[in-house]
Amino acid sequence: MSGKRYVKAAEKVDSKKRHTVDETFKMAIESAQAKFDETIDVAIRLGVDPKQGDQQVRGAIALPHGLGKAVRVVVFAKGPKEQEAKTAGADYVGADDLVQKINDGWLDFDKAIATPDMMGTVSKVAKILGPRGLMPNPKVGTVTMNVGDAVAAEKKGKLDFRLDKAGIIHAGIGKKSMGAQKLTDNFNTLMAAVIKAKPSASKGVYLRTITVSSTMGPGIKVDPNPIMNTTGE
Repeated sequence: MSGKRYVKAAEKVDSKKRHTVDETFKMAIESAQAKFDETIDVAIRLGVDPKQGDQQVRGAIALPHGLGKAVRVVVFAKGPKEQEAKTAGADYVGADDLVQKINDGWLDFDKAIATPDMMGTVSKVAKILGPRGLMPNPKVGTVTMNVGDAVAAEKKGKLDFRLDKAGIIHAGIGKKSMGAQKLTDNFNTLMAAVIKAKPSASKGVYLRTITVSSTMGPGIKVDPNPIMNTTGE
């Protein structure tokens, strides 16, 4: 988006006002004026201490309307599990050959899945996959013997979320072209999961701020109180 377009879109957003969820997604779509199909991103600042091991927040959820894009999945597997992954629609399945491709600079995928027995092989590219958030992890269902189900879930648009060092969860929940209602449904599913994942050690206000923005658009603040009251326990 050009500078003029951004300024024009930003002028319509009161940076101090907190909006309802319905208002937010209508505004986010209106402010997404780029020539490509912008991603709608959510930033959730939580009242937890990310330095404490007992205050981590992470999880994986299937969004009701997917992510609005094709998800490219690779699988580290051998034998029958290799065929299972291919049948389920994996974009590439391999073992040492997949490690070699990644070491050679190939990273043309969005998710990586591995069977437990392949983690020794996967560890050879951990330094490449880890920083990019691509390392298979049993906590989010990407280290599993049920590779067929895992591939199918990722293809439908499973979202992994986790707290960063600043105490914020960043997540892309779909594309502008999906429309306000589908984005709202995806957002509500994410918020329910984040609230459910609240650590027992967390005290005080849990949902500090929630900001929604398109790739090139201004941030729009969401009022977190109704969300906590309707979704929280």
